[in-house]
Amino acid sequence: MMIDVLEVQQALRARGILICFSGRLSQALIAEYGEAVKSYLETEHRPQNEVYNIFSLFIEQTQNINKYNVAKADSPHHGLLLYSSIVTIGKQEEAGYMVCSGNLILNEDAEALQTYLDSLIVMDKTELKALYKMKLKAEIAPEETGAGLGLIDMARKSSTKLEYSIVDQNNGLSFFTLKATVRGVSA
Repeated sequence: MMIDVLEVQQALRARGILICFSGRLSQALIAEYGEAVKSYLETEHRPQNEVYNIFSLFIEQTQNINKYNVAKADSPHHGLLLYSSIVTIGKQEEAGYMVCSGNLILNEDAEALQTYLDSLIVMDKTELKALYKMKLKAEIAPEETGAGLGLIDMARKSSTKLEYSIVDQNNGLSFFTLKATVRGVSA
């Protein structure tokens, strides 16, 4: 069966998607795609701070997915988790650039993630900065994979509040989607 690539391209364009990756992520792929994203944005003649924020959001979202998948290596759902990743960068004239990612997560992790994101969404930039600094100074517990700075940093770099959804897939898994927006001066 032949895949109608033109149909896929038209669907992406209709949604303003400029760049899309779907599949298994690795550190090497993240680095390569990160450089490609940065080069693409520089050819668009975007302001340097805008390029930096979009690039940073892309890297942070892909890193979060990759770290989650590594942390869940012992899960019976690990194979499904690995190949569920999708990251897009899109542009809509009125909204600016959007960096969106999605991946499967275990249902047992969904509530804590939702609670954490809800707590970040209600914070203003000053509160996010203070939380970021506090987390930088805090000791990392041995069972944690990091200081938890990624989502805070994304909330700080996003021009609007982070948006997310968690949709139960009825198999012990949920699909988590995260959207961050960067509005430039000429977006």
